[in-house]
Amino acid sequence: MASKNHHGNNLKSLFTGEILRNVFSDRTRTNLLKKQEEMAISWLVKRIPSFISSNMLTGIGFFGNMIVSASFILASYFSRNFLLLGLVGFFISWFGDSLDGRLAYYRNKPRKKYGFTLDITIDWVSIILIGFGYTFYAEGVWTLLGYGFVVMYGWEMIIALIRLNLTGKYSIDFGKMGPTEVRIIIGAIMIAEVIFPGSLNYSAGLVVIALFVVNVTDTRKLLRIGDEIDKKELNKES
Repeated sequence: MASKNHHGNNLKSLFTGEILRNVFSDRTRTNLLKKQEEMAISWLVKRIPSFISSNMLTGIGFFGNMIVSASFILASYFSRNFLLLGLVGFFISWFGDSLDGRLAYYRNKPRKKYGFTLDITIDWVSIILIGFGYTFYAEGVWTLLGYGFVVMYGWEMIIALIRLNLTGKYSIDFGKMGPTEVRIIIGAIMIAEVIFPGSLNYSAGLVVIALFVVNVTDTRKLLRIGDEIDKKELNKES
């Protein structure tokens, strides 16, 4: 019993101690898997070898997205089963993308402006790659969904930057959905496509529609915030 209590105390200290405060101090997360993700990241950052840098992890994450793109292309030319390779790609992508900035904060060497710029750039190029890969796999009019996914996700990135400008808060989540949840959903869709051929197109359509609804909703909220800020500034001037 004593050993179990000791183990529980260690886990509690991991979440309430200085490690957690430092690693996640720069952003507020609202995603569904927030607690589980922070637990995994807090455990991993302490075990990353010293020769691995944040930039290397960014590269690893980008390589994972290249694998996802390649899985669509390979599936289009060879076998639908290659879509399962995308699951490996998404895990590698999560590993690199989730740990690059967190490792910098854990080592107390954050480069906020540089890291922010690099992350936004790599994320955008990665989304283009994945959408490009999908256009190889899809046929006919369904190829437009790859373009639609890139546009909708790019819009979401713009919304995050506008929110930062208006409120000073940067968030990579939209409600309970974050990049991790999106990876899991797309991974599940790819598994479904292997089992039920043709389902990917319809599922991808639903994802694009959902992103469109979320983006419109978030944009309207930001417009109201911007309008309120403008009114306050006009009142001060008058």
